[in-house]
Amino acid sequence: MFLNRWRRPQEAGSRPGAPPAATGSLSPPGEAPRSRRSNGLEQFFSQIRGESGLTLLDLSGASQANVGFITDLGHRLYSDDLIATLDCVFGGGDFYERQLDEAAQATFLDQSFAFPGGSFDGVLLWDVLEFMAPPLLSKVMERLTAIVRPGAYIFALFHNEENADEVALSHYRIGDSGTLLLASRGFRKPAQLFSNRAVEKLFHEFQSVKFFLSRDSLREVIVRR
Repeated sequence: MFLNRWRRPQEAGSRPGAPPAATGSLSPPGEAPRSRRSNGLEQFFSQIRGESGLTLLDLSGASQANVGFITDLGHRLYSDDLIATLDCVFGGGDFYERQLDEAAQATFLDQSFAFPGGSFDGVLLWDVLEFMAPPLLSKVMERLTAIVRPGAYIFALFHNEENADEVALSHYRIGDSGTLLLASRGFRKPAQLFSNRAVEKLFHEFQSVKFFLSRDSLREVIVRR
């Protein structure tokens, strides 16, 4: 069963108040997403192979590809487009400066992470952490740590271009257990880019952090709670 607690968000950049740092556009209608091999995604699904009735969280927005794949495995899915939620809450000015506002932070957390503790067995986090200013990121990590069960797995992506002014923004869709489909949604200035050591510090309360080599600009990480 697909469980969606939110209204379906508009695409980033299409709503009033979307941050001016975002440039480019979504892939034109009918344009096929870019396909890439994903050893990290394959590892994520291998960890829950043979399980049924798990509850997963997908933060790249509702898509038939992800819904169909995960529900066919016998799991429940919650979905939110976290980039669009960031735009909605913190748009209308300096995107990252507005993320320092504690009232806006509370609104964002209530909209996106209002789950009881231990709600999820796995999270498809993608690259969204790169677009959060440090004070907001710290609070998101606290919530994320709380809502996943012990032993749960998180799949995350980080860009390799540590000095880049902008990085590619994508919708992430599941082709199969080892294939990701990336639908372009333009480019955006990140709040920060993470070295491997910074990723390990980010997940310091988790049991393990495993990195996967790739031939493109994305680093894949599997984290175990």
